[in-house]
Amino acid sequence: MQNDSVKTFRDRFIHQDDDETQRGQHVGKTILDRDAKFRATLPVAITKSASTQTYYIIRYLVDRERRADAYRAYAYFRWVDDKLDQTPADNIERSTFIERQLWLVDRCYNGDWPDCTSREEHMLVDLVRSNPEQAGGLHTYIQHMMAVIAFDVKRRGRLISADELAEYSLHLATSVTEALHYFIGHNDESPHGPERYLAVTAAHITHMLRDTCEDLAAGYFNIPSDYLAASEIGPDCLASEPYKAWVKRRVELAHDYFEAGKNYLTQVKNLRCRLAGYAYIERFEGVLTTIEQDGYLIKSSYPQPKTLPAMMSTMKSLITRSAGFYTPPT
Repeated sequence: MQNDSVKTFRDRFIHQDDDETQRGQHVGKTILDRDAKFRATLPVAITKSASTQTYYIIRYLVDRERRADAYRAYAYFRWVDDKLDQTPADNIERSTFIERQLWLVDRCYNGDWPDCTSREEHMLVDLVRSNPEQAGGLHTYIQHMMAVIAFDVKRRGRLISADELAEYSLHLATSVTEALHYFIGHNDESPHGPERYLAVTAAHITHMLRDTCEDLAAGYFNIPSDYLAASEIGPDCLASEPYKAWVKRRVELAHDYFEAGKNYLTQVKNLRCRLAGYAYIERFEGVLTTIEQDGYLIKSSYPQPKTLPAMMSTMKSLITRSAGFYTPPT
């Protein structure tokens, strides 16, 4: 009788332990499911909050199977850029932060997947995990964009040379262009001639002119130190004739590069890729026009990107214009 009581108690204890284990597993699965859902929605939320145009470009033009990764790519680097902007220029945290991001990239591409990441950093891990090959558009995009971010950390608070500025723009142009072709129409070939990176180079020139005042306040100088020395002006002498003359030359160069970029896009086979390229160009050409109208005197602010209805109208126009633009490269 005593043995039966002991057996009953033991069985009851074992069943209770099994029930608690199952409940624990269920709770754990629920937490993992919630975390997975958050990780899936976070990139979209960051992208939509930061850039409505980019959100809709990804939603409607990016290849369906690469849409989630396109959101991760934009959102991760948007988060990195914002994180650095919020940190004081002389703060050791800036260098520590970017070194960690470079370390994460290196570990991921060596197949050593880190598990001690924030939810934002996990966007990078998920992105590389989708295509860990060290050859191709995604790897090129990430490596060159990391070079852009790392240079931004180094250049804050100091003047840069013309050569440094040119290398900076080339890194940015290479990154964005390769991302464009990786995420949109990746099964279609694209030309690799000298015009491949010129449209984005022009956009970067325009972007730096547009953000001159904001960057000055944050400790970034977008005009070469050698030109400042030769002209005997400071980086904040925006109203001086030498500064306006430099702006004029940069605007003219951007116009030339945009025209070359449009010619390049006519040789891109994928229609959605051409549309994204033309939309990207049009977004910045309006800034150049405004700068010209202002006599090359840089202002503190410029018109914001268009509202959704205006964007849709523009896209309809671009679809009509670009549908017959394709010219196979010779």
